[in-house]
Amino acid sequence: MPAAHDVLRDDPDLGPLVEEHGELALDPADDPFERLVVSIVRQQVSMDAAAAIQGRLFDSVEMTPESVASADTEVLRDAGLSTQKVRYVRNVAEAFREHGYDRAYFADRSDDDVRDELTEITGVGNWTAEMFLMFGLGREDVFPVGDLGIRKGMQLLFEENLTRAKMRDIATRWQPYRSYASLYVWRAYEG
Repeated sequence: MPAAHDVLRDDPDLGPLVEEHGELALDPADDPFERLVVSIVRQQVSMDAAAAIQGRLFDSVEMTPESVASADTEVLRDAGLSTQKVRYVRNVAEAFREHGYDRAYFADRSDDDVRDELTEITGVGNWTAEMFLMFGLGREDVFPVGDLGIRKGMQLLFEENLTRAKMRDIATRWQPYRSYASLYVWRAYEG
């Protein structure tokens, strides 16, 4: 989105990252259910471990709410999901089936409303809901301070340990494009 990149390009801290990495895109996922499952898989594991688990899971089970809800527990465990994450992905599958969740369902809901509704599902916390807002729905103004990469990237950019409140305060200058800003903060952390 040109306006987002114009705003961030003018920022003294993010501008150099925009120049270095170009205009990063924030596209909504083709399949919101699949994207939420990916966020569950990525909870509290390294990106490499998450990618391996995701690959095995997607090879083992069709990524539909019906298939995940009815999949044999051992198939899900063999893919690399912990017992707790098996429960979480099943909870997500049941919620999608029960509520008819899809992109249209969430289209007219505010970020806060989406976050509130999703975090009612056991296994979906704020971080997971924020990843869904950004990468599932393509929402432009999410700043996930609960994400380790965001916290580390902010520390590198500002050369100090910042509280989450201070990070949120700094990020207000990137509104209404904090999701795009997050993409650049992650790039700062990834080096």
